[in-house]
Amino acid sequence: MSPTLYRLAADIVVVVHFAFVAFVLFGQLAIVLGVMLRWGWVRNMTFRIVHLLSILVVVAEAVAGMTCPLTTWEHDLRALAGQATYAGDFIPNLVHDMLFYDAEGWIFTASYIAFGLLVVGTFIVAPPRRARRKSDISANVARSDEEPLQNEN
Repeated sequence: MSPTLYRLAADIVVVVHFAFVAFVLFGQLAIVLGVMLRWGWVRNMTFRIVHLLSILVVVAEAVAGMTCPLTTWEHDLRALAGQATYAGDFIPNLVHDMLFYDAEGWIFTASYIAFGLLVVGTFIVAPPRRARRKSDISANVARSDEEPLQNEN
C-alpha cells in the first residue's frame, strides 16, 4: 500500500475515534436531557446498552493501563505512511488535537471512571425500556376502543 493510502487510513481511524468519543459524551448528554424532557427514545434498550458498554470498555482500558487500540492503530498507520508528526490536513489535525491533550495518566483514568459511574448511575436512575411489541400495542389500542362495561343491577 502507498504512503498516501496509509495516511488516509490513519485519518479515517482518527475520525472514527472522534465519532466514538462524541457518541459517549453526547450520548450521555442526550440521555440526561432526554430524561428531564421526557424524550422516549433515550430509554431505547439497544442504544443504552451500546452506550454503557462503550464507556465500560474505555474504563477497562484505563484501569488496565492499556492504550486505546484505535490510538495504536492510528500511530502504526502514520508510521507506515512515513509521518512523524501530525502536520498535514486541517480536519485530521483538528480532530486529533481535540482528542489528545497532555495530562497525567491518573487524571484520564479518574475522569473515565467518574464518567463511567455517571453512565451507570443514569442507567439505574432512568433505566432503558424494551420496545413494546406490535401485538401488545394493538391489544392496548383495542382495549381502549371498547365501551366500558356497564354495571347491570
